[in-house]
Amino acid sequence: MDKKLSDAEAALREAALDYHRAPVRGKISVTPTKALSNQRDLSLAYSPGVAYACLAIEEDPALAAEYTSRANLVAVVTNGTAVLGLGDIGPLAGKPVMEGKGCLFKKFAGIDVFDIELAERDPDKLVEIIAALEPTLGGVNLEDIKAPECFYIERRLRERMNVPVFHDDQHGTAIISSAALLNALELVGKDIASVKLAVSGAGAAAIACLDLMVDLGVRRENVWVCDSKGLIQSERADVLAGKLDESKMRYCQRSTGRTLADAVADADVFLGCSAAGVLTPEMVATMAAQPVILALANPEPEIRPELAKAVRPDCIIATGRSDYPNQVNNVLCFPYIFRGALDCGATKITEAMKIACVHEIAALAKAEASSEVAAAYAGKELKFGPDYLIPTPFDARLILRIAPAVAKAAAESGVATRPIADLEAYRQSLTRFVYQTGMFMRPVFNAAKARPARVVYAEGEDERVLRAVQAVLDEGLARPILVGRPGVIAERAAQAGLRLEAGRDYEVVDPADHPRYDEYWQDYHRLMGRDGISPEAARTTVRRSHTLTSALMVRRGEADAMVCGLAGRYDSHLEHVRAAIGLKPGAKTLAAMNALPLDSGTLFLADTFVNEEPSAEQLAEIALMAAEEVRRFGLPPKVAFVSHSIFGSSARGSAQRMRAARDLFVKMAPHIECDGEMHGDAALSAEVRARYLPDSTLTGSANVLVLPNLDAANILFNVLKMTSGHGVTVGPMLLGTAAPAHILTPSATVRRVINITALAVAEAATLAVVRQATT
Repeated sequence: MDKKLSDAEAALREAALDYHRAPVRGKISVTPTKALSNQRDLSLAYSPGVAYACLAIEEDPALAAEYTSRANLVAVVTNGTAVLGLGDIGPLAGKPVMEGKGCLFKKFAGIDVFDIELAERDPDKLVEIIAALEPTLGGVNLEDIKAPECFYIERRLRERMNVPVFHDDQHGTAIISSAALLNALELVGKDIASVKLAVSGAGAAAIACLDLMVDLGVRRENVWVCDSKGLIQSERADVLAGKLDESKMRYCQRSTGRTLADAVADADVFLGCSAAGVLTPEMVATMAAQPVILALANPEPEIRPELAKAVRPDCIIATGRSDYPNQVNNVLCFPYIFRGALDCGATKITEAMKIACVHEIAALAKAEASSEVAAAYAGKELKFGPDYLIPTPFDARLILRIAPAVAKAAAESGVATRPIADLEAYRQSLTRFVYQTGMFMRPVFNAAKARPARVVYAEGEDERVLRAVQAVLDEGLARPILVGRPGVIAERAAQAGLRLEAGRDYEVVDPADHPRYDEYWQDYHRLMGRDGISPEAARTTVRRSHTLTSALMVRRGEADAMVCGLAGRYDSHLEHVRAAIGLKPGAKTLAAMNALPLDSGTLFLADTFVNEEPSAEQLAEIALMAAEEVRRFGLPPKVAFVSHSIFGSSARGSAQRMRAARDLFVKMAPHIECDGEMHGDAALSAEVRARYLPDSTLTGSANVLVLPNLDAANILFNVLKMTSGHGVTVGPMLLGTAAPAHILTPSATVRRVINITALAVAEAATLAVVRQATT
């Protein structure tokens, strides 16, 4: 690099080079999706078994989507002639960008990518090369190919290929900037059909933006485009000579104007896809009232926001930069439009699919910020307005909105070869890319929605609870009750940009001013008067403990379930729950279970928080309660009693306890698969288990691990959570209570609160059915 770098730029350069170099060179790899651990696996993956997949596809080519990765594979293709802000650096130098694009496809939408860098500049040869790859690919993302060749290449490929072809530099920018335009015009109260649009730049991105904006309602006669030669107008030499590219010619105007300044005067909207600094403050001053400026040149925009606002404080401005509000970032679009297109087997990406994408992005900006977005942009107000026209790239809800809308538009356009009949079910399936708990929680959510219950939240002032409550209401899961100070709850909900309103959306219980306070402390004293709790202590404890207040509400039937634990010690919460709610009929102990969604499947671990050294009888009861809870997730429980010993290899006391627990469990639940005592690897591998006991009473892999004591369970849970579970868990789930009550931990996320709410409501629904049957 010839340019002298500042200290900050030099540090960034070194960090970027280290990032690309280590610990593995580059940013992507190919990873097998099937086991290759023995001779049989090899015979299925390759010869002779692979022949059957080949013959099936030969007979019916559509089966390639079933037997190969083609339906989830996109090529990111470039010839390196227009790489980011670097220009014509060639295909090899452009490879890091293409690998990065592949990372974004995988991260945001689970799409696999081959990056393909082609040393070819001839447009016709590029078309031949790329088109010949169609049997390999489910879609093609053209990247960093210069204009005007990119228009021709994309058009020819769309004509020849029966998979989606998308030039992101054109259409991605067009989609995001169009969403920003729609929302900005809504804020300033202007009709899209009447605005004057001045444009700097007439390359691939600018023309694609204009074409899409015209489809959305901008009138072509109101568009004034400037390229490097000035305003595109009928008296220009290249126009008169017939040498102007067709893509520009359709925006040619009859005008006495010649410069960008002429075009910008009285314009309602400026669109820049050109070069740094071309829009001067003096030009901005001549624009119409409340101008909208889309200055998208990268890395330096046509005008910096602070310069534009200095002369026109009433302007709304978006750029391509992440250090200013309203970043027009293509990652808001391309992963999700391809996700929807691939999943419905689209043969093209149509204008209707792009417009559907525009409207979904625009609509999401008006929704309250999700907890993930709020965490990623801590301290920033993310609320629809002049500084928040479009969602942030980290808004995980983009895929849930865009992919189904694109799939629907593809079907309506007649290009979907596998139309999706149930779009809501499809949307739910996409939660696997948003929340790792999404799919296995679905049966619990369905049960909760069928019979919403009253759930009281002990930490009602906590922002995590408030965000969870908003989601719970949107999903129709529960009727929330918040324990806390009404003013604080309302203020924090407003600060978080939530749509919550006391009385309408939730009930508030203020322990400091509650009409039933006397009844609560008296109830508590009756329960605990012979356990050292005096009337005064009862008054004080009920006033101070939101958990106790919540538990008493559940006991009295004023709530159906409770959630607590986001602050304070687990044992302190457990003490109040045990005292006020107690054990369900027939239960002799409480226990806690956590679920871990791992790549290999969901694993449930017990007892992670309650019993320090459970007896054999307690372990058997814990296993039975855990198995019953696992069934709520639509999974058949398979229980393993885990130990340092395997099938009698040790005579130590803990091994004998686990062996006895297994025997007791078999008598209690002969219909549930189980075995033990056994090592952890044997619990998860039938092959390992068979080496010790070929006639084990457990088949396949266990999904419920019962550990010998609290230390073992909690340590294993936390290690697996971080090493294999990506830090994600459901729970702890409290088992054995007389009514649904769950104690979370201070590290709980918003998603964990939502999940435990759904579980509590599903449990309350089951309890209500049982009570009805016995009355």
